[in-house]
Amino acid sequence: MSSNRETPVLIASLLITAGLIGGGLWWFSRSGDFNLGSLMGGNTPSATTPNNSDSTLATTGVETFAQVDSVPAGVFAYGGSTTWAPVRGTVDSILTQVHPSFQLRYTNPIGVPPGSGTGIEMLLSNQISFSQSSRPLNAEERQRAEQQGYSLKEIPVAIEGLAIAVHPDLAVEGLTLTQLRDIYLGSLTNWSQVGGPNLAITAVSRPGAGGTVEFFVDTVLGGSPLAASVRTAGTTTEALRLVSDTPGAIYYASAPEVVGQCTVKPIALGHEANALVQPYAEPYVPPSACPDQRNQLNREGFRSGDYPITRRMFVILREDGSADQQAGEAYAALLLSRQGQDLLNEAGFVPIR
Repeated sequence: MSSNRETPVLIASLLITAGLIGGGLWWFSRSGDFNLGSLMGGNTPSATTPNNSDSTLATTGVETFAQVDSVPAGVFAYGGSTTWAPVRGTVDSILTQVHPSFQLRYTNPIGVPPGSGTGIEMLLSNQISFSQSSRPLNAEERQRAEQQGYSLKEIPVAIEGLAIAVHPDLAVEGLTLTQLRDIYLGSLTNWSQVGGPNLAITAVSRPGAGGTVEFFVDTVLGGSPLAASVRTAGTTTEALRLVSDTPGAIYYASAPEVVGQCTVKPIALGHEANALVQPYAEPYVPPSACPDQRNQLNREGFRSGDYPITRRMFVILREDGSADQQAGEAYAALLLSRQGQDLLNEAGFVPIR
């Protein structure tokens, strides 16, 4: 009989003890000093600082270069796209002033022209710490990295457009993308075929290793190769000089390299002839007013996508846990800070944030 009377008491004691333990665990978990998941052997999310591979995510609220954490010390070689030249000339020098122990050295490839493709090749060959690219990674590059035991990561930092340059006196205000494609495929050979004067078209391009050329071929030409009649210029400077000296010439390049020039005319592009968009902000500044005044980029058209040929600019790095990876992530984080985005805007590119 006594055991029957003790049973309810034992049950009540157990219930009280369980309640006390549960309440204590609840209180500790609320205080943040206790991880219930770790006690139980599980993995629960924690509000820790993102690791290095996600460091660029932490730049959303970062205002200045000085506020960017995890910038490594050392000399880091980098290379890649010629489109990035304005960034290397201005932005990079400022960020290294703020972080003087973070020393950057641009490295040209040996025996081939610089460009996005050659920069990624140098990264895959461990010749540089990270690369600047004006196109995304392709499947072959990703596969080569995987075969070497790591992944390649691309971090977008800005937007820019491609602009089309013609001779200042050419009486053509714009082209559709189809007309532009047919010019570079060799189907259109005279400006009279697109409403211009009876004048032979001289299409000009840079060599095919650069990111701009690869992007143009993939995006505008649909992957078809440039026509054999297209003239090749070694650099954009050489190409623009050729256009300014040749009444029927046409050339494509990064918009910041074209729009502000005094010796060529940027023309409008569009999907349809009645919806052409200028790569510059209105009103147009004629060559006669240059260099006192220069045309400015149509940043709003690039940002909104109304201008038909835009692309993102990337920092490319190896995800291999090395100091080079940290350098590439820090460089991207610096460019994604508010100061970095403002400086990219001043350099002629459209901020991505």
